[in-house]
Amino acid sequence: MNKLTKEQKLQIANVAAKKDADIDLWAGAEIGKYHRPPKKPVTMRLDADVLEWLKSYGEGYRTKANLLLRHAMMETAQAAKPARKTRRE
Repeated sequence: MNKLTKEQKLQIANVAAKKDADIDLWAGAEIGKYHRPPKKPVTMRLDADVLEWLKSYGEGYRTKANLLLRHAMMETAQAAKPARKTRRE
């Protein structure tokens, strides 16, 4: 096991000196960073050549299909947004 650095020892001492109520476990947390939407099982009928192409990349072809569909969804949603009006001067 590696020894603690002086900085790490100082950080531990600073936290140890605080009351439990004063320790903010959420400081610096990024909301939604690790959020993964729930998965739902589906049955799809794909063209044989499309399925072969997905499987040619090895294991994880279902994940690849999901990523491709998500990308298409995001592109479609982005294209559907109305253009921002610029202020004329």
